[in-house]
Amino acid sequence: MQIKANFWVEKDGEVVLSRWRVALLQAIEETGSISGAAEYLNIPYRRAWDKIHECEERLGVKLIETQTGGSGGGGAQLTPEGAEYVRRFKKFSQGLDELVRNRFREAFEHTDLE
Repeated sequence: MQIKANFWVEKDGEVVLSRWRVALLQAIEETGSISGAAEYLNIPYRRAWDKIHECEERLGVKLIETQTGGSGGGGAQLTPEGAEYVRRFKKFSQGLDELVRNRFREAFEHTDLE
């Protein structure tokens, strides 16, 4: 058996940040575009854009800046607020997996379930 845990942050009962959403923001920063991030995460562009828009509306801040190129192409990067939310979520979640694994071991060691 192995333990699985997922953590997210809600505002008014709706998800605003999660590991997946932070991974999306990081992928945008790394690839320089929403389409590049969507491809990297193997999700449709529309889903990536919808999730970003959802987070921005719920948080009340812009998380990414988009640019349009001359030939219709563009790019995207995190706003300072977006980068700060990524930093804070990573700080929050750091070590949680290890903590959960340790607690699981403490609760289930020496059982037939392990």
